[in-house]
Amino acid sequence: MSESAAETCIGCLLWESGRAEIYESVQAHIEKIPLKDRAEDAEYDKRLSYCRACTHLIGGTCMKCGCYPELRAAFRTQRCPAKKW
Repeated sequence: MSESAAETCIGCLLWESGRAEIYESVQAHIEKIPLKDRAEDAEYDKRLSYCRACTHLIGGTCMKCGCYPELRAAFRTQRCPAKKW
């Protein structure tokens, strides 16, 4: 998928948007989060389901704050900037 196609993919997380290099980097960062600071798998999946339905998610990036939702959702104490989770 081209970069312009990835940028217009509304409701796509990084792995769906064709931005594999960034996705792999985000996954590497998530793996380094201490378990005590990480959201549980069920919570992580629930958070990302809200992100996928959000109009602020374009090309794997939250346009409300500029984050990668996969990374933000991985932290136990992080919150959605649009207050959806």
